[in-house]
Amino acid sequence: MSDVVFRHAAAGEERAVIDFINQNFDMRLPLINRPEFYRHYYAGRDGVPQFVVAEQDGRYLSAAGYIRADAAGHDVWVSVWVAAKGHNGVGLELMNALPQLTGAEVVACNNIRPKTCAFYRFLGWQAERLPHYYRLASKAEYSLAVLHRADILPVRRDLGLEKVETVDELFALGMPLTPYTPRKDTWYMRRRYFHYPHFQYDVWAAREDGRLLAYAVTRTVSAQDTGCVPVVRLVDFVGEDAVLPRIGAALDAILHREKAEYMDCYNAGIPAAVWRTAGFVERLPDDGQIIPNYLTPPLRENTEYYYFTNKPDNFVMFKADGDQDRPNLPAE
Repeated sequence: MSDVVFRHAAAGEERAVIDFINQNFDMRLPLINRPEFYRHYYAGRDGVPQFVVAEQDGRYLSAAGYIRADAAGHDVWVSVWVAAKGHNGVGLELMNALPQLTGAEVVACNNIRPKTCAFYRFLGWQAERLPHYYRLASKAEYSLAVLHRADILPVRRDLGLEKVETVDELFALGMPLTPYTPRKDTWYMRRRYFHYPHFQYDVWAAREDGRLLAYAVTRTVSAQDTGCVPVVRLVDFVGEDAVLPRIGAALDAILHREKAEYMDCYNAGIPAAVWRTAGFVERLPDDGQIIPNYLTPPLRENTEYYYFTNKPDNFVMFKADGDQDRPNLPAE
């Protein structure tokens, strides 16, 4: 028996990799079986699919799919990872080899199973719960959130937000300064928020004296979808921490303009104190507050997400990163 080979998948190999994942994963994944999701997440450049594999004697033992955060692939999100029965150790070795196989500096994954955190910590990586923040609209009663208290923090009226209507406007603005990874670029912003196959996103620019300071990205879940009132998701923020409190009133204005019950955000990396200054309260696992995540139809309970990254310094993660913030569609 030959040694296990860890390598990048080649052009024309995607069907075999997908078949292997379907045979060994515990469900049929829409991400790889719905054509529009596969094209969006994994199609890659020059026909090379965005998968790495562990192979022995011509047989796959493990496979992982990844998503680029920028055109060059400096940073990537792992999306799907599976090992054949009895080969979990090989799967862990493949994950450890993924940075070298892809050429990525930062490797992360959004929405891992809590029980797998120990695997990533074994590799020396960070694996934690993804914090959850929210801002309530001022209402006499709440239809979706289940609250013991309705804290509404003050916000600063400093910077406004301008809607970026087109890709041409996005490219003309460029990208703001940020200390954080993954290092998103305009290629990623266009692909993720202007050309996503299902959801409609709103991209907002914060500028001062003509200089771009930050992008905020929101998605409104309509009253028709929730069955009662809208909710606004703040799914991404690209910029420096100091800008976030300065757009607190502008985010609050979006919340009220949409007649939404609350705006929420899942984020790791930006300190809770910064979110509070921007008007967002942190929901803690044991505080009794329920800020529903599943809304179509509403499921009035909290959802906890977990993530990992191989380089936690200056790392941020948001709800829309990786393969998250997508509709729950059946596999084809």
